Amino acid sequence: MGMFIVLQVDQERCGDAESCSQCVAACPVDVFRLEGGRLKTDAENEDECTLCELCLQACPNDAIRLIKLYELEKET
Repeated sequence: MGMFIVLQVDQERCGDAESCSQCVAACPVDVFRLEGGRLKTDAENEDECTLCELCLQACPNDAIRLIKLYELEKET
């Protein structure tokens, strides 16, 4: 688990290895990997997430959830 975020993959929503490979390819910091044809997060790289949300956009099955463990302060 990353220090500031959690990336969850809903295995019930995941498709086949081909659709999951789109999420792997979209991530610029290698947070995801395929294991046994299923999408998994790489715990060692999860803290490298830049919050670009490319994985969310690439996932054809809406199986990735990005949870922020912090609140950004808004400038007033």
